[in-house]
Amino acid sequence: MSCLLFARTARALTLLVGASLGLAAHASELTVSAASSLTQALREIAPAFEAAHPGTKVRLNFGASGALLAQVARGAPVDVLVSADAETMDQAQAQGLVRPGQRREVVSNTLVLIVPAARSHTPRTLAELAGPGFPRIAIALPASVPVGRYAKGALEAAGLWGAIQPKMVGANHVRQALDYVARSEVDAGFVYATDAAVMPDKVRVAFTVPTQTPIRYPAAVLAAAPRPAPAVRFLDYLVTPEAQAVFARHGFARP
Repeated sequence: MSCLLFARTARALTLLVGASLGLAAHASELTVSAASSLTQALREIAPAFEAAHPGTKVRLNFGASGALLAQVARGAPVDVLVSADAETMDQAQAQGLVRPGQRREVVSNTLVLIVPAARSHTPRTLAELAGPGFPRIAIALPASVPVGRYAKGALEAAGLWGAIQPKMVGANHVRQALDYVARSEVDAGFVYATDAAVMPDKVRVAFTVPTQTPIRYPAAVLAAAPRPAPAVRFLDYLVTPEAQAVFARHGFARP
């Protein structure tokens, strides 16, 4: 009887320890939702952060900034949000989703116009896009994607939005706009300079597009972050020389 009792007790302890380890492993997983244009850079930064902070695993979730904000607003268990514009983060703060004082700008970018690499004619000005030679232009949806808002703002400032909007092929995020151009499904498109650099053999940068608002990426710890302590450490890590060096290799600049 004593042997049977011992076996049952040992089994119970094994199950308890296993469950505890499972909970511990789950508790150490940090979820970071970030703008699509940060994909390559953060996929390199995350392992470096994990190496510097043993026991913490970073789970990356990429998408359009507006879509990521909507996920957080619906209760997605996210620890850190990195958007591609201040407007999205302002909305998060207004909704009480961001921890007060735990928001900082981590990198900056530039807007460019790209065309398919095989295209013979490269435009030199935004005004050329209004001509018949550019019937399809990829622009990320301005309502939910920061790069689309930057593009719309630049076209409005040039008095061209009315002429370009009917030609717009909407993209759900910046990488989709890049893919449209890379596959020659459109005649031109607006993306970040860092995205254009991902496919140098398939797209060509026509010129840099000036924006009324500087393109800066704010990051913040969410108010409902399941793991606030490692989230703060990750936020601090993004502005370290090590992380900034990775961002620089991928074409980003300091804010």
